[in-house]
Amino acid sequence: ANLVESGGGLVQAGGSLRLSCAASDRSFNYYAMAWFRQAPEKERELVAAISWNGGTTYYLDSVKGRFAITRDIARNTLNLQMHSLRLEDTATYYCAAKDHRSQSAKVWEIITPSDYWGQGTQVTVSS
Repeated sequence: ANLVESGGGLVQAGGSLRLSCAASDRSFNYYAMAWFRQAPEKERELVAAISWNGGTTYYLDSVKGRFAITRDIARNTLNLQMHSLRLEDTATYYCAAKDHRSQSAKVWEIITPSDYWGQGTQVTVSS
């Protein structure tokens, strides 16, 4: 089972991008999923998360109102729509999945070996 991200690229500040994460099988439809990002010389941070049934979402304060996380059950896909991109959004973005039914994003405070990760997709915002 794996996750494959796509949709990254170079965009001007103020622009938009849509990231997608394709899951290899339907079991991920029952997993909590999230987008993390890591910029050079910075720690990885949780950007957005969605519970296994889509009932709850979480957003990093700096992306609230600009990013939207959704999941497409029929296509086994997780999406991150990003608007009004800023220079500080530049990072490698990673899709993650966790076999957990909690509605709380706190489950992402602990990363375990059983979590799934994509290979990452680069987002570069230019001025």
